Amino acid sequence: MYSIKEAVLSGIHFIDGDVACAEGAIAAGCRFSAGYPITPSTEVVERLAARFPMVGGMFVQMEDELASSIAIIGAAWGGVKAMTVSSGPGISLMQEHIGLAAITETPTVWVNVQRCGPSTGLPTQPAQGDMMQAQWGSHGDYPSLALCPNSPQEAFDLTVRAFNLAERYRTPVMVLLDEAVGHMLEKVVIPPGDEIDVDARHFTSKPPKEYRAYECAPGSLVPDMARTGEGYYFHVTGLTHDERGYPIMLAEVQRRLMERLMAKIDLDDVTQVVQSQVDGCEVLVVSYGITSRVAERAILEAREQGLRVGHLRLLTVWPFPEKLVAERCTQGSVQRVVVPELNMGQMVREVERVVAGACPVTLVGHPGGAVHEPEVILEAIMEVRQ
Repeated sequence: MYSIKEAVLSGIHFIDGDVACAEGAIAAGCRFSAGYPITPSTEVVERLAARFPMVGGMFVQMEDELASSIAIIGAAWGGVKAMTVSSGPGISLMQEHIGLAAITETPTVWVNVQRCGPSTGLPTQPAQGDMMQAQWGSHGDYPSLALCPNSPQEAFDLTVRAFNLAERYRTPVMVLLDEAVGHMLEKVVIPPGDEIDVDARHFTSKPPKEYRAYECAPGSLVPDMARTGEGYYFHVTGLTHDERGYPIMLAEVQRRLMERLMAKIDLDDVTQVVQSQVDGCEVLVVSYGITSRVAERAILEAREQGLRVGHLRLLTVWPFPEKLVAERCTQGSVQRVVVPELNMGQMVREVERVVAGACPVTLVGHPGGAVHEPEVILEAIMEVRQ
């Protein structure tokens, strides 16, 4: 059996975002994946299927997305780091199990390589139409964590981070690629294994007779897990439950459980945003994923024309970094906020909410099937001079 560090394929590679995502999972210690083929995500699990036998892992092609999503939850309770990979239609089918992973506090990673929808849509073309689904896809209230890379390098880096966050907070974490990033070939630098920060699973130190599956240590909101097969007995259910994991049909138990689940994630810890020339800017562009790369070209052109343009690029999209976005968008110099998206308007709603009328917010929407022309984003940026 290879150690995590020995399994890392260190070096400089020319690979696409899907392959980089798979290598990030392996570097993070993932050793189980279940999935069902779907464009444009299949290359992720094809890479895992090829690499896992070399590092002591296992990929299982299941009969459908429902089986895939429940299999990784079982694998995580069995003691391994686990992930599943799909695209929009498959992620739609997995939503009930994402909610199950949230209430059972099962550390898992879910990769969505987005394509055009709704329904079958354009399977081979890029879109960013699943952004709100990543937050609100399953029913009920639960904490959502979603990361959004804009390059193969970030597909590697943010997949590692997704596993670390899943383990740190015992929660499902989603990685939102899109077809363009997934199939884009670029240089990816994979560091030596001993230079990659990897969070280990937090196992309980209590003996089996004293262990309660959802009891937190003093000062913590995240319970430790038990090592399966070492004499621990515990109950895992999607029903509202107490610290023992036992179903309790009382409003007070629901309140305690939900308040802890919603509070356990440290917003300052999970938030990652890339900022460029945001201080004193006249126009602020808020973007993410592949669209942020197109936006950069428009921003450079606007700057060459003498306009002060800042760029706020979201790596963490959920929980939405509302405090930071609000501070930057409402600084006195900002006269307009521009939000380009490969959808008809999703994350712009969050921006509008936190800006709260302090300045105009312009959506540069796109139905998908291609990426924006930079000139369209540039036109929206230059409106501030009209």
